[in-house]
Amino acid sequence: MTTSTNTATPHAAAAQPHAWLVLLVATACGLAAANLYYAQPLAGLIGASLGLSPAATGLIVTLTQIGYGLGLLFIVPLGDLVENRLLVLVLLCADALSLLAAGLSTHPLPFLAAALCIGLCTVAVQVLVPYVTHLVPEARRGRAVGSVMSGLMLGIMLARPAASFVAQLSSWHVVFVLSSALMLVLALVLALALPTRKPSHSLRYGQLLASMVRLARTTRVLQRRALYHAFLFASFSLFWTVTPLLLASSAYGLSQAEIALFALVGVAGAVAAPLVGRAADRGW
Repeated sequence: MTTSTNTATPHAAAAQPHAWLVLLVATACGLAAANLYYAQPLAGLIGASLGLSPAATGLIVTLTQIGYGLGLLFIVPLGDLVENRLLVLVLLCADALSLLAAGLSTHPLPFLAAALCIGLCTVAVQVLVPYVTHLVPEARRGRAVGSVMSGLMLGIMLARPAASFVAQLSSWHVVFVLSSALMLVLALVLALALPTRKPSHSLRYGQLLASMVRLARTTRVLQRRALYHAFLFASFSLFWTVTPLLLASSAYGLSQAEIALFALVGVAGAVAAPLVGRAADRGW
């Protein structure tokens, strides 16, 4: 079940059920997005292990997010030029190598470089989200995207408690090594299951980047929503970077397992995504 062009994919999708494929993509997005957040509850442990000062410990999370931002700007646009399945597989394999490098690191610089690369490669998620819209009929796209976003949110919210539980049972190194192995397995499954999608755009890479600048300058809705989400993402990242450090400090003295239970509260937010997708399909 493969397609060679962008225009052929929707017709093939409309003719066949793709519920299992949407579920697979949602699972893939959740597992990949989790890589951005494993380090957040472990920042104190990692910093102490690598000999980072308390002030420099924030770089563990910050560099991952910087890498993700760079990937959004410079790698995700390749989704309009490069066959999407191939792009996702390359990014997942590179992510696996970066995670393995982080897990094997015993000095600050190699770990921080790996953290940057983890963020850069995790943008495979943002290639998969628009990709899934080409697998389903137009009338079901809102629900499909809602399901994928629910998987993504579950991955984000479960990453912190999962990392804390594993670190409690073993060490923070094991968290990254296990995730590396998981990315390789995921890449193999997607290679076997995903249909190809070759974009039909004739623009060059530089033109695509320039088009993003034009959209940012001229599209008021995009400007407003970018501003909203910039503040949302900033507050989200600040809260989840600082809170585990505070909970592990002498003020509260929580163990990694107790911090994991605290982080589980956020999982409830993932329930909203499929509901919003269904509302979008109804024109709301």
